[in-house]
Amino acid sequence: MTNTRALLAALRRGQPIGSAALGSFAQGLADGSVSDAQAGAFAMGVVLSKLSHEDSVALTLAMRDSGDVTEWDLPAPIVDKHSTGGIGDCVSLLLAPALAACGAFVPMISGRGLGHTGGTLDKLDAIPGFKTALSMGEFQRAVRENGLAIVSASPNLAPADKRLYAIRDVTSTVESLDLITASILSKKLAAGLEALVLDVKCGSGAFMKTPDEARALAQSLVSIANAAGCKTSALITEMSQPLVASLGNALEISEIMRALTSPAPSRLADITAALGGQLLADAALASSPEEGATKITQAIASGRAAEAFARMCAAQGGPRGFADNWARYLPEANIIREVTAPEAGYIAAYDGEALGLAVVSLGGGRQVESDSIDYAVGLSDMLPLGTRVEKGQPIARVHASREDAARRAAVDVLQATTLGSAPTEQPLLLERVTA
Repeated sequence: MTNTRALLAALRRGQPIGSAALGSFAQGLADGSVSDAQAGAFAMGVVLSKLSHEDSVALTLAMRDSGDVTEWDLPAPIVDKHSTGGIGDCVSLLLAPALAACGAFVPMISGRGLGHTGGTLDKLDAIPGFKTALSMGEFQRAVRENGLAIVSASPNLAPADKRLYAIRDVTSTVESLDLITASILSKKLAAGLEALVLDVKCGSGAFMKTPDEARALAQSLVSIANAAGCKTSALITEMSQPLVASLGNALEISEIMRALTSPAPSRLADITAALGGQLLADAALASSPEEGATKITQAIASGRAAEAFARMCAAQGGPRGFADNWARYLPEANIIREVTAPEAGYIAAYDGEALGLAVVSLGGGRQVESDSIDYAVGLSDMLPLGTRVEKGQPIARVHASREDAARRAAVDVLQATTLGSAPTEQPLLLERVTA
């Protein structure tokens, strides 16, 4: 039986809790024997007192073990990538097939849109027939036969985290680094990974707005994951503008298919190679991150990554010819409206969060969990920072289902865009955090 009162008392006094007590607490969260009041007290206690490194590892493993933990018997490393979220961030959809083409197995459990950021599963839902909810047997078979699968979490994946996250949301304890770390890693480690790379976003389009915030999260994640037995590194990457020129589900799938079938230099290609290179090196599939990056780039350029994406698409219910004729399958908006520059100048800054919320307002994301999504809407043809524009020149296009929604979104885009002198160019990769 969970002795939650003793655990809370130790937490209040700043004493070590221990893996046994945290294991019982996590099971209590999962089976309901820990009350909402006790869970809320725990979350607030962690915010105020913080956990020791040992207790942070123990909490992560306890929440992992509160539900199903996948076991694999595969002939190559099992790897994955996680992003802390950004705008126009569709890296997972390019990186996963590239990793599979390089010989790794990629069991990617992804999420839906959160706040102003898009979700990988919502993007895949724009592909007709694509099924992200697979049984455990279907999931393992897809990974074994095709090298990758991108799916939603099963109901019994880290149920302790699901319960605690809901409590954190209503008790103003979401921002705790200890709890964020345990939440992210408990779900990833439950997939049975051998290596993980983390893309920690930093900037106006990310949840972490400053380099210091991003670094603290990256260091926490890398430290705890490695102590929990999964080889993990993190890259802190710049997110002061959309990673690709589009925001929205079908529009971002279009960006990915162009990157797979007509590869060209881009910010998306650069960050995909950097993340994949680090992961291949950590998984001993490359001698260094640089060699790994070259392998990722070659996998995309050769078409092998596109072939892997096509296999995944067909295996998960999507069109078999999707990679060859993807444009015919994706939904298109009824209305496309240009957003034009009100004056001449340079694109000096974007309010990334406001851009993401503009897409949500168009119907491309959820205001509440029960909202349905319009997969066709969003923004496209967004100009990169530093671009010189003349008055009346298009700086973006709005894709909408109604004229009034298109007008509002155009206003939102202009309000989120700062024209002025050219900004100082920021490197895409800000920092590596390794064990």
